[in-house]
Amino acid sequence: MSATNSVVAVYDSHYEAEHAIKALQQAGVDMKSLSIAGRGTHTDEHVVGYYNAGDRMKYWGKVGAFWGGFWGLLFGSALFAIPGIGPVLVAGPLVSWIVAGLEGAVVVGGVSALGAGLVSIGIPKDSVIKYEAALKTDKFLLIVHGSPDAVYGARFILDGSGTSNYCIHGQPMLTS
Repeated sequence: MSATNSVVAVYDSHYEAEHAIKALQQAGVDMKSLSIAGRGTHTDEHVVGYYNAGDRMKYWGKVGAFWGGFWGLLFGSALFAIPGIGPVLVAGPLVSWIVAGLEGAVVVGGVSALGAGLVSIGIPKDSVIKYEAALKTDKFLLIVHGSPDAVYGARFILDGSGTSNYCIHGQPMLTS
């Protein structure tokens, strides 16, 4: 897959990530350009389940209501068991990039299948390692994909959403 423009934000909690997605939606950002990834499968003593019915995924667990709200907004969903990271829920275009990396037997030294998917869209390996470490510590990754202008605009929305931990990857914004 060819490189694309992205802004990746890291959130400490599902509440912060949810707030950011709602802010992006209210600003008119195309929900099909968003991806989210997070472990969020800590179950304590709750039943955990997952299935995909059409384009809607159902999930139960400690933060089931959080994840369930996104599957109707974001296109595509999956649960990956990634060695070294554990179970990771992913929604949005990132799902297809991970699958393409797995199907194409992409081997990127030192990164997981998730990392291979991120590298395939032009995110540098050093940033990928940082994002994998964030997932290991139960943080959430929110990725907005698109044109340089769209990504740059989303950056301002994310900046006001409670995180200063974001990075833009790809081509610089075109100026007129």
